Amino acid sequence: MSQRTGETLPGYGNQDRREGSAVETATAVRPRTRADALRNRGRIVSAAREIFVEYGPDVPLDEIARRAGVGNATLYRHFPDRIDLFRHVVLSVMARVADQVEAAIAEEPDSFAALRRFVHAAADERIGALCPMLSDGFDRADAEIMAARDRLEETVEDLMSRARGEGQLRSDVAVGDLFVALSQLTRPLPGTGCLGLDRFVHRHLQLFLDGLQTSARTVLPGSPATLEDLRRPS
Repeated sequence: MSQRTGETLPGYGNQDRREGSAVETATAVRPRTRADALRNRGRIVSAAREIFVEYGPDVPLDEIARRAGVGNATLYRHFPDRIDLFRHVVLSVMARVADQVEAAIAEEPDSFAALRRFVHAAADERIGALCPMLSDGFDRADAEIMAARDRLEETVEDLMSRARGEGQLRSDVAVGDLFVALSQLTRPLPGTGCLGLDRFVHRHLQLFLDGLQTSARTVLPGSPATLEDLRRPS
């Protein structure tokens, strides 16, 4: 604007408006871009979990990108290699299962009902398929993985202690027994011809849960499996 006449100099008013419009557009696009990136990241992790369960850890990453509905470049922008992607799948599953345990404790009428709900929810996550890959491919000093594992284990131990204290869970069963059974009963059987057997998993888990109740009188061989037993080298 001219100081002498108060008139707008040619082009300057339009430039100010263009600059203001550009700032507003950038401000609007930035949160949307961030939201899109988070959504893509979640889709990649979800697709990776499904494919790792179905085909194992060596499936080509472009198959994961295809199922997630993103390009290969988008996948690698979020996860530079297979180990990093699998690490985030494991973190996601452990966090989700721990959340489910806490929700079951808060919402179910008694602790054994909460335990039953947790076991079936964990089966839906197919944690048995992920356990071998977790044990083979991770640094035990990974603080985030260890913190997620500790949270899950402590939450389940608390739930089992509550059920035991209420007289519903037999006293000769420990948290390690539960994790071993979950791992074995939810691990996919080899061969594509066995995929249809997945529909029996919840039935077999319910048989296992019935055996955990105090009304089950069979004497178990050996001793309860603790978490320390599971971590001890064979």
